[in-house]
Amino acid sequence: MDKAFMEVFLWTLLAFVLTWTTYHVTNRRKKATKLADVAVEEIRYGGPDVIIVGAGVGGSALAYALAKDGRRVHVIERDMREPERMMGEFMQPGGRLFLSKLDLQDCLEGIDAQKATGLTLYKDGKEAASPFPVEDNKFPYEPSARMFYNGRFVQRLRQKASSLPNVRLEEGTVRSLIEEKGVIKGVTYKNSLGEESTAFAPLTVVCDGCYSNLRRSLNDNNAEVISYTVGYVSKNCRLEEPEKLHLIMAKPSFTMLYQISSTDVRCAFELFSNYFPSIANGEMASFVKNDLAPQVPPKLRKIFLKGIEEGAKIKVTPAKRMSATLSRKKGVIVLGDAFNMRHPAIASGMMVLLSDILILRRLLKPLRNLGDANKVSEVIKCFYVIRKVNAQQNMQGSVYHWEEETTGVKPMSATVNTLGNAFSQVLVASTDQAKEAMRQGCYDYLSSGGFRTSGMMALFGGMNPRPLSLIYHLFAITLSSIGQLLSPFPSPLRIWHSLRLCGVSLKLLIPHLKAEGVIHMMSPINAAAYCKNYMTATAV
Repeated sequence: MDKAFMEVFLWTLLAFVLTWTTYHVTNRRKKATKLADVAVEEIRYGGPDVIIVGAGVGGSALAYALAKDGRRVHVIERDMREPERMMGEFMQPGGRLFLSKLDLQDCLEGIDAQKATGLTLYKDGKEAASPFPVEDNKFPYEPSARMFYNGRFVQRLRQKASSLPNVRLEEGTVRSLIEEKGVIKGVTYKNSLGEESTAFAPLTVVCDGCYSNLRRSLNDNNAEVISYTVGYVSKNCRLEEPEKLHLIMAKPSFTMLYQISSTDVRCAFELFSNYFPSIANGEMASFVKNDLAPQVPPKLRKIFLKGIEEGAKIKVTPAKRMSATLSRKKGVIVLGDAFNMRHPAIASGMMVLLSDILILRRLLKPLRNLGDANKVSEVIKCFYVIRKVNAQQNMQGSVYHWEEETTGVKPMSATVNTLGNAFSQVLVASTDQAKEAMRQGCYDYLSSGGFRTSGMMALFGGMNPRPLSLIYHLFAITLSSIGQLLSPFPSPLRIWHSLRLCGVSLKLLIPHLKAEGVIHMMSPINAAAYCKNYMTATAV
């Protein structure tokens, strides 16, 4: 009896397993066949050439640029409402130049953007003006920045992109990438009606920001949280110098105020994870009033406290750092904060992104067929190199500014990333005498006027993004700081602190240069190879 029962049970179980397996295998085949049929239909009946995930600054600007080149673009954005971001509120002069090259400069109009002519620095009761250089004949645009609400700017970019007939802007949440034999073919997403949908294109661009969920499936790059930027808006007020970004070298780190509209002022400061007061129970408001406000200059203090006293919403954004890495898969490009991040202290994220878009657009332009995954992959590899390279040498040894001639833009990611990450470390207050001497030396250098100030401000503004200029000014700041440490006479202790300051300077520079690959890029041995690769990629 028991033996017969066991035989029946085992045969029943086997039949169930076979039925279940057959059902799921058949379903998977049907699903794969359906996806393939949809892909073929989209290509046959004029589907998109490019899918862009995310319609922020990068996604919208890239959609407009590629559509102007004749590409059919499908942009999928999670939330089409006006964003309420605290970052991306300062467009450097270099960023404005890139906007004009993309024919998007009018997106800064009609949003109550405020003109910025430079910085005003404050430290230990002193203040100094650091303007953008206005007599730099090499910079072909008005040397001023713009300050604004990020959401208003993004909406203008979206309107500009969607005004083109070959751009389809759709609200939806991208769930995953569709992959076939290591090549990304499209995306699956849930549309605004909650329906599961698919979209196929020869090229997919992931541009969904610093919290990207798709990045993990494309590379092993992880973002490092360095600190936290805390901010709020003081409304119905105007700074005495509204055309300046006011940077206070306070403790524990920087505090800044800038005019983001004709009536509103952004107040922001940096904190670290070892001490972060609670916002919910009012500790953060008390910290601002009791610890930060006394360090803010009297002429700015009333506006700095106004937002807190009126109960303005306090926002927190993690400051992240992430070096750029290539995707492991073909048919896909990652851009923006999903691709590369640096400390926001120098407000350069949008500028680097627009520079990348210009370079990528120029590289893709000669390709008539984006469906050739191997050719597109070579172009992407070339983009990864070119975005970091500046003036190189040709085979005869003469200087050849090929990045400007072939892409119309000076690549700047390596210089700006290194500058942002290094400068953010200098701004942090320290009890270490060598580090504090470096901090003081940076303030003195920026406030000294002449070539020193103009040189540093040209770097900050993206007006001179050459790595050698950055290295020169950093070492000049180091030597100036050492001179102050050794005066009035070089005692053994002062000599020791000076040697430590040299170590601090090298730590500020070398790790970031190594991460960006600048040392390798600047080697003359590789210069000709980079030029050759670029020319080959754009000729395919």
